Amino acid sequence: MDHRSEAREFLTTRRARITPDVAGLPAFGGNRRVPGLRREEVALLSGMSVDYYTRLERGDLSGVSDTVLQSLARALQLDDAETAHLHDLARAANASPVARKARQTTTTVRPSIQRLLDAITDAPAIIRDNYYDYVAANRLGRALYSPVFAEPAPNSARFAFFNPAAHDFYLDWDKVTQEFVAAMRGDAGRNPFDKRLTDLVGELSTRSETFRTLWAAHDVRYHRTGVKRLHHPVVGDLELTYEAFELPADLGLQLSTYTAEPGSSSEDALKLLATWAATTDAPAPRHVTLPQHD
Repeated sequence: MDHRSEAREFLTTRRARITPDVAGLPAFGGNRRVPGLRREEVALLSGMSVDYYTRLERGDLSGVSDTVLQSLARALQLDDAETAHLHDLARAANASPVARKARQTTTTVRPSIQRLLDAITDAPAIIRDNYYDYVAANRLGRALYSPVFAEPAPNSARFAFFNPAAHDFYLDWDKVTQEFVAAMRGDAGRNPFDKRLTDLVGELSTRSETFRTLWAAHDVRYHRTGVKRLHHPVVGDLELTYEAFELPADLGLQLSTYTAEPGSSSEDALKLLATWAATTDAPAPRHVTLPQHD
């Protein structure tokens, strides 16, 4: 990736989304040629000269201090994920030739981790690597994401953008794809010299106009917790809360678990899914009637 271009586009898009009113500045003049703040306004809010900020926005983050980055983050009202991304971009700009190599990440699970997954019996649990490959799951996790695991090489990003079944599986497909891209943008910032990750971004950009559009927005988000609404081909609709955890001893691996609200129809569906998953040789029922809840 072109790291100067990444920094330039990120700062430009962040500046464009903030109006003077949001920034607490008077909006002098009726005709503004930019959708958000002017460069001089960002410089004022950051406590730096216009020339220096202009240099930064042109993608030159070499030698920039953490203090300057924090001032810039406050001026642009960056959240935690965006601030971390800005620091990642600066680290990439200042990396020595020796440091310009991909971090060693893990793509397989240790036996003890698989035993941990198998010990989780009442909740779906899945592990993905830094390239969005599903590398391990418990029985219920594999059943929940059966449309993804049906592919020869289960990859959540490729499934979401390339497989038409994803539009039915993800009830909030637009939201899910936005979250995928925003999380991947953060991954790319943390691992700027990872060719395999860069190749994945290139493949998605080449084959999916939706991905290309979302990637150009330069949005960055953490993907740690939230609600996932799915339409499972066996048990129907589910609304599940997910929690995502990094595995500290296995760099690049992330464990995600899914639970349903007690007493909900989603809890009933999850229990039914567990029954179906326990009989893996049985054919999938064509229609299932779930208990009704008030």
